[in-house]
Formats: sequence, C-alpha cells, structure tokens
Amino acid sequence: MGLKEVLHFYKGKRIFLTGHTGFKGSWLLYLLDSVGAKVTGYSLAPHTTPSLFNSLKFSNNITSIIGDIRDKKEFQNAFNICNPEFVFHMAAQPLVIESYKNPKETFDINFTGTLNLLEILKDYNQKVQAVFITTDKVYENLELGIPFVETDKLGGKDPYSASKACAEVVVSSYKKAFLKEQQVGVATARAGNVIGGGDWSPNRLLPDIIKSVMSKMPLNLRNPSATRPWQHVLEPLWGYILLAENLCEDKNLFSQSYNFGPDLDDNLSVETVAEIALAKMHSCRNISFNKNVNFHESQLLMLDSTKAKLELGWRPRWSSQQAIGATCDWYLKANKGNDISELYQSQIESYFRSGKGQN
Repeated sequence: MGLKEVLHFYKGKRIFLTGHTGFKGSWLLYLLDSVGAKVTGYSLAPHTTPSLFNSLKFSNNITSIIGDIRDKKEFQNAFNICNPEFVFHMAAQPLVIESYKNPKETFDINFTGTLNLLEILKDYNQKVQAVFITTDKVYENLELGIPFVETDKLGGKDPYSASKACAEVVVSSYKKAFLKEQQVGVATARAGNVIGGGDWSPNRLLPDIIKSVMSKMPLNLRNPSATRPWQHVLEPLWGYILLAENLCEDKNLFSQSYNFGPDLDDNLSVETVAEIALAKMHSCRNISFNKNVNFHESQLLMLDSTKAKLELGWRPRWSSQQAIGATCDWYLKANKGNDISELYQSQIESYFRSGKGQN
C-alpha cells in the first residue's frame, strides 16, 4: 500500500502541529499535507540554514504560524484558528548539549510549553486527540543494559532529559485530573534517536558526518561506544499517526504512553553508525573520537516497543542499516541539486510500500 492508502484516515482532518518548522515537524507536516489533511503549524522560525521547512513545497491546506509555545495567549490564538480534531505536540528544545548551556530555557520550553498546551486543552469543549512527543531519554537510566518499558521509572541527569520527564509527569497529571472526563484523548510517545534527510542541527551524529564528508573537513565524534536506538524519522512518525487514530477510536483504552524504537537486536554504537554511513557514501575518511566529554551522556539506551507492536499494530519497517542508507542517499542526492520535495515523496512512498511494517 502507498502513502495515501495508508493514511487516508487523515484526509480533510483539522490538525494542530507544534514544532512544524523543525526536523521531525517538517517531515510530519509534509506527510499530513500529502494526504490532504488541513494542518495549522505553530512554531518558532527555523533555526538552521539550510532549513528543511523552507526547502519543502506545501499545499494551500497548510497554515504556518510563527510563535512561541511559552506565550500562552499567542499559543491559544493559534489553537483557536485551527479548531483542531487532532494535536501533535512536537515543539521542544531537543538537544542535550544545548540543555547544559541553557538549562532554564530548556525547562521553560519543554515543561512550561507543554503545560500551556494542557491548559488550552483543559478549556477546549470539543472532541480532540492529542499526542505529546517526548523522548527515549525520559527514563532514569542506570546503565543496566535492560530495555526500557513504559512503566519504568522516569528521570534524567541532564536538563534535556529531566525537562522531558517533567513534561511526561504534567501530562499524566492533567490527564487524570481534568481531561479524563472530557472529550480529550491524551497519549505520550517516546521515540529513539531519529535520523533522516534534512536534519542540519548541530551536534547530531548523521548531520555531523554528512557535513564532514561534503566539506572535506576532519570528522571528530564523541562517545564512540555509546549505543542508541537509531531509527529513520518515518518510523516514529508512523507510530504517532497510528496512536492518534487509535485514540480517536477509543480514548480511554489508548490514552497511555508508548515506546517507538528499533527491534532490540538492531541497536548500534556511534562508531558503527559512522562506519556504515561512510561506507554508504564511499568515503575513506578517518574518524577521531573525543572521549573526554565534560558532561554526562548515557552510554547504553534501549527501548522495548512490544506494547506499540501489540496494541497499535506498529513495528519498524526499515532496519538501522536501511535507515542509515536512506539518510545518506537523501543527502547525496540533495547535494547534487535534486528537488527536495521529490526526494521526500520518493522516500516516503518507498517506506510505506516496504513489507516489514504494518499496513
């Protein structure tokens, strides 16, 4: 099945998407636009040059509002303009290193911004399904080598992880205290480390590798042995979309938290990802690693996505190697001047026609 057949449910639906100018947000916006959804995006202006959001072509169904989720009044006005049936909350300060540099701003965005949306939903008198996207790093990681399940204890040593764990707690509180008795379905989604074409953010593994190869500059990476649940960006986005659809069918049953990560035997180290990516791009560059990182980062992180597989019918469609290959292929073709929207359309169709995942 192709994209429009798989996502036909969302044709004509009114959707409010925060963080639509970011990497994951731009991919989700393009997905929903491709199937005829009416999306209102609310976000800060793109923070990178080049910008994926500014490179894509969208239809007249898309309304883009540049604003700050910390501004409750402005946030409320944008929400009212949309009058949504579905909400995907993706706006965030998403970088661990940045959270050490600006911890208060990280908490303001990731916690207070989430709280503002919950306040808006509390006073919303119509049926709506809301998916709050957090991260795999919300769990208290004791480096035991055991995959995290949704009932594990939340925590976070770095400000980014802690701010996202706080967001999970406040979502759970509002869901139980206010939203359970309303027409509001609320779920949280915890995804692994996403990769894919169009990510130009600093201090991210694949973008740093791509920049090094294209600029012929030295490649210096940190934490070579750190293992993460790497996955193509389309994997969790497909999970969020499925989750929202299931919320619409039964909000009481699916108003929970769900992990979306690769199969447990498909987690790769930073060094292995780098080696695969360089081989895909036919680059013989030497890699140097900075092992003297002066801030805490987890060494081992794995997600158990059994719950999403059993309850939502979701499962990874691409292996980590396929995800790395698709990402490198995107950047190589984009660098040769290929049309960005056509590249996205091609990879999306390839993803949804692949046989591994649920159709």
